[in-house]
Amino acid sequence: MTRLVFRVILALLLAAVPMTPAMVAAQTREQKVRQDKAKVEADGFWIYNNLAKGIEEAKSSGKPLVVVLRCIPCEECVKLDDDLVDNDTQLRPLLERFVRVRIVSTNGLDLSLFQFDTDQSFAVFMLNAAGDIYGRYGTRSDQKEWANDVSIAGLGKALEGALALHKAYPANRAELAGKRGAAPEFSVPEQFPTLRGKYGPKLDYEGNVVRSCIHCHQIGDAQRAHHLQKDGAIPDRVLFPYPHPKAIGLVMDPQERALVKRVEAGSPAAAAGFAAGDVITRMEGQPLLSIADIQWVLQQVPVDGGQVSAEVTRGGRASKTSLTLELPAGWRRQDDIAWRASSWELRRHALGGLYLRTLDAEGRESLRVGSGQMALRAQHVGEFSPHDRAKRAGFRKGDVVVSFDGRKDFLRETDLLAYALEQAKIGKQVQVEIVREAKPLRLQLPVGGP
Repeated sequence: MTRLVFRVILALLLAAVPMTPAMVAAQTREQKVRQDKAKVEADGFWIYNNLAKGIEEAKSSGKPLVVVLRCIPCEECVKLDDDLVDNDTQLRPLLERFVRVRIVSTNGLDLSLFQFDTDQSFAVFMLNAAGDIYGRYGTRSDQKEWANDVSIAGLGKALEGALALHKAYPANRAELAGKRGAAPEFSVPEQFPTLRGKYGPKLDYEGNVVRSCIHCHQIGDAQRAHHLQKDGAIPDRVLFPYPHPKAIGLVMDPQERALVKRVEAGSPAAAAGFAAGDVITRMEGQPLLSIADIQWVLQQVPVDGGQVSAEVTRGGRASKTSLTLELPAGWRRQDDIAWRASSWELRRHALGGLYLRTLDAEGRESLRVGSGQMALRAQHVGEFSPHDRAKRAGFRKGDVVVSFDGRKDFLRETDLLAYALEQAKIGKQVQVEIVREAKPLRLQLPVGGP
């Protein structure tokens, strides 16, 4: 049966079957995946979901590889990705110098090679056929806004940098060694206990593609669940993965590879001597192509702190300045994890399904809560099991949490999550003070458990 005939028959069958709203929504989601595949394969510019083919082509052509991991369907970074897939005129000449592979699921993904922030919906690897990584691209620090983290211009400059490193290969192979990580706990995602038996090594195009797909964020979810089941706690390196440079006081320019826009006063970056306008060329001896490369270096720093060497150029001068970044114990907790997709499961476990946001200045004033005191408004309270423990404990949307377990110093939801997870390990009833319609109330929240 030809593909065209099959599509016509399928369309007739679907037209003949009455569809519920849920079925329509599911079909729409399924269509997005299948249409994406058809579009990319018809265009022929990208190798679709076939890394092995890309590696073979890179070996025979001598070109470097650019591998894009893109969750489909996902709307969070869709504009940047659409520009990429539609062969943006700024990127096309650069991309033509690579073997281009588009990966849309992590089923069977080699986790010894592809180590990245799994809460991204768009991640790029630039590497060669031998598995030497030139750099990573793709950073995110918000649920929906991406302009402060990624850009077409920034991606183009990362690709240019990767081409230069490829031209210098293999003489530079030693300086690339740090871009590969240690052996992972599980070699492929479907081996994690919470994913094992539910997913296979490939997408099921003969059945339901969407349900067969392991999304990037599910790797992080599975890793955290593994630690909770094994140790009863999530280590900071897993709970606060791939710290954003903002966590150490570096505000980077997303239009460039590694240009410092601003340095926050009193931060580790300021203490190390970083300044606005610095171009960070290397960290820990590794050449940098993007903000994601900085995050990779930070990810390797021990949770109890350590030193990070950096090399910068200033004022357009050719000479390099060496800096040493000193990170204290607990430094990772300055990062923000509340935007992450994985935080939904953390909220269930630690906060009973509460989704909290810091109260603005006007709200604080109306409740007479000082700027240095806790004031987290419930934006959402889980409605259905197992995310409804807070609801069953009496919490409502709009409640403002002003004290948790006798503590009033949690100014961000991230800070509260980190603390509440420790209490969840113990499995206790926590006293929570809230303000509801200008009236103070005390509730008991059970943390931990299923």
